[in-house]
Amino acid sequence: MSAIRSPLSDEARVVVGEALQGAVIDLIDLSLLGKQLHWNVIGRNFRTVHRQLDDVVDLGRRYTDMAAERAVAIGVNPDGQATTVARGSHLHGVESGYIGDEKAIRLITDVLAGMITRMRTRMDLTAEPDPVTQDLFIAVIRDLEEQHWMFQAMV
Repeated sequence: MSAIRSPLSDEARVVVGEALQGAVIDLIDLSLLGKQLHWNVIGRNFRTVHRQLDDVVDLGRRYTDMAAERAVAIGVNPDGQATTVARGSHLHGVESGYIGDEKAIRLITDVLAGMITRMRTRMDLTAEPDPVTQDLFIAVIRDLEEQHWMFQAMV
């Protein structure tokens, strides 16, 4: 079996690989939380919040794949298994049952803010060892910040 090789140094690959793995966990987590809220949101602004949450889920899924494939391209194996995501999660989950639209907005806004902070750290960490990966983080941040703005504007 052949291994994927990258021109990045071993040290650079470790730094970039860890940043990408953290992003994979965050983005899977985001898509799962987004769907949980999407299915259970109720309230006067149900339809708007319901639809906007699908945009967040799509963003999470799209960038999960990009981050995971970037990891493989540099010779690092991503791990998106449920146990790995649960162990590395920064989220506390939500209670079962219906969630009011205002509470769902506050929850997703807080989650997005935390994720943006972690992605900005990853962006900074990858600037020197791999500007290509840094570019991926810049795109992720741009879209996360857009969603963050949109949810804040609903309150």
